[in-house]
Order: sequence, then C-alpha cells, then structure tokens
Amino acid sequence: MKKENYKELTDKELLDRLEAAQKAYIQEKIQHSISPLDNPAKLTLDRREIARIQTEIRARQLNKQ
Repeated sequence: MKKENYKELTDKELLDRLEAAQKAYIQEKIQHSISPLDNPAKLTLDRREIARIQTEIRARQLNKQ
C-alpha cells in the first residue's frame, strides 16, 4: 500500500493494520528461521510497510498537538 493510501485511513484502521502487519511479520520471521522462505525480500518489504504505518500514526499525533 502506498503512503497516500495510508493518509485516507482512519486512526482505528491504521492501528488495526499495524497490529496485523506486526503479527504477520513475526510469523514470517519465525517461519524463515525454521526453513528458508521462497522470497526472503518479503521480510524487508513487510518491515518497511510497518514503518510507513508507524510514520503516519506519529505524524497524526504531532498534528493533534
């Protein structure tokens, strides 16, 4: 999902997506430690998606102040 798309989501939706993305990332990381993933670059992409969501949440917190 692109940065512009995250701006259209509500705060609740962002927090839900963040939680889901973090759980999925942890599961994939565990799977990768047991047996290699077909596409290990997906871990990097997932980490970046989590960072994008966290950045949008932080920007909204700063705008409210």
